[in-house]
Amino acid sequence: MSYEIRYKPAFATIFVDLQPGEKLTAEAGAMASMDGKVNLATTFFGGFFPALMKAFLGGESLFVNTFSNTSSRPLQLVLTQASVGDIEVLDLKETEEMCFQPGAYIAHMGKLQLGVQWAGFKSWLSGEGLFRLKVKGPGRIFFGAYGGISEYQVRGDFVVDTGHLVAYSPALTMNVKMAGGLMGSITSGEGLVNRLEGNGKIYLQSRSIDGLVKFLRTKLR
Repeated sequence: MSYEIRYKPAFATIFVDLQPGEKLTAEAGAMASMDGKVNLATTFFGGFFPALMKAFLGGESLFVNTFSNTSSRPLQLVLTQASVGDIEVLDLKETEEMCFQPGAYIAHMGKLQLGVQWAGFKSWLSGEGLFRLKVKGPGRIFFGAYGGISEYQVRGDFVVDTGHLVAYSPALTMNVKMAGGLMGSITSGEGLVNRLEGNGKIYLQSRSIDGLVKFLRTKLR
């Protein structure tokens, strides 16, 4: 399968060329356009009960669509995401794992295993939710974010403001801390921050949905 991510970083869109016999699975509503000969099948996200878990606890769609090419020539499929922002792709090796925040998943192909996992109260306090989507390779996953996406390699500890973490290695641990002292955290407007510890890869989004909501609230009063 060949692909190209165009219109980065604000309006990133995935253009996929499905070769004969290839298939790709995407969240419901991700398809922007496709060749008329692409075969589409809708199923629960991993089965009925796992789909309920992913939808109500992991923030993902209840259904997924599988696009397959049963023809004898390449067919094009175009995918996008609901929010304005960037899209990245990650190839996971055998047994390699990565955790994604609710709503980041767009599509995948290969033998990836996707499941919902308890993230803990520290994750909830840091604004990242009680549950996370845990993905295990081998396979390829497309994920998106609000704003641009940056990749970092954490070695030791790294501080992330709440609402900016998109994906991270499960080897990393989260610790919610105040940005400074009590008074400094309040007056700086930073409040609580997420301190990641360990060694692993993370992906951050340059904008925060919560920040956008707070901004819009001030304009709607």
